[in-house]
Amino acid sequence: MQKRRLFAALLAGVTALTLTACGSSGGGADNATADGDSFTVGICQLAPHPALDAASQGFRDKLTELMEADGKSVSFEDENANGDQPTCNTIINQFVSSNVDLILANATAPLQAAASATSDIPILGTSISDYGTALDDTAMSETTGRNISGTSDLAPLDQQAAMLQEWFPDAKNVGLLYCSSEANSQYQIGVIKPELEALGYTCTEYTFSDSNDLSTVVTKAAQESEVIYVPTDNVVADNTGIIANAVIPAKVPVIAGEEGICSGCGVATLSISYYELGETTAQMAYDILVNGTDITTMPIQSAPNVTKKYNADMCEQFGLTPPDGYEAIEAAE
Repeated sequence: MQKRRLFAALLAGVTALTLTACGSSGGGADNATADGDSFTVGICQLAPHPALDAASQGFRDKLTELMEADGKSVSFEDENANGDQPTCNTIINQFVSSNVDLILANATAPLQAAASATSDIPILGTSISDYGTALDDTAMSETTGRNISGTSDLAPLDQQAAMLQEWFPDAKNVGLLYCSSEANSQYQIGVIKPELEALGYTCTEYTFSDSNDLSTVVTKAAQESEVIYVPTDNVVADNTGIIANAVIPAKVPVIAGEEGICSGCGVATLSISYYELGETTAQMAYDILVNGTDITTMPIQSAPNVTKKYNADMCEQFGLTPPDGYEAIEAAE
């Protein structure tokens, strides 16, 4: 790898000298995409997870398709941080050092790492619930005004509250279970709690700091709640078995913020396609790299479609019949 980088650096230097000798202004000549026909994109994904995997795959597939249709090419430096924030920082710094043309930050931690590492390279996020929260910019509107844009995986929270009422109209107490260290989870709870309260529910928050105290917290939530709501939360997504082991014996169903969590421990969710989310992000990348769109003015985009889905196995265990208009979540192969 070091030999290839050394060779690439020498080649770039020779190319730059040649352009100078020919009277070129040399703008961007040290970048691998100076010819505008080939691009390098660095992908930093927080952890192996079906939803995040699908977003990355949709991004790669769609961007490759768009580039090839235009007679151009794109290569990917694809890295996974395996759930570790410091590793995200290391990966992003490698992307900045190699001067990639664009960074895809898949999940909040990679986005935060990229935002801290560069103000020049375009950064697109995906699988982010709320960009203002992730970037600690509460005044942010549809655009960031900086080298960052992307897509949000947040299904409409008012519709999620309405979905909970559709399933459990007679319930009184709803437990809100989430990881306190996940800023986006805090944001979701802050939005959906008043929505649920407006529908007449009494809501109690049950927070855990990491997977080590999840079992204790979810057991308490199951003892004190009639229904539990879980937002899109990375720690929950990696530990749905712990939640299922607590709520099934207690006969307390879970409404989940996304399909992956619902597959593991929930009865219903308002689902998006993370593959489609990745495709939407790829179109944004193409517009930036090929069409020259200014990322500072690009609005954050959402998933193009949402679908009501239910977990057939969990519904059977709780004796629940899905309302009309719901699709069964496909069993994992």
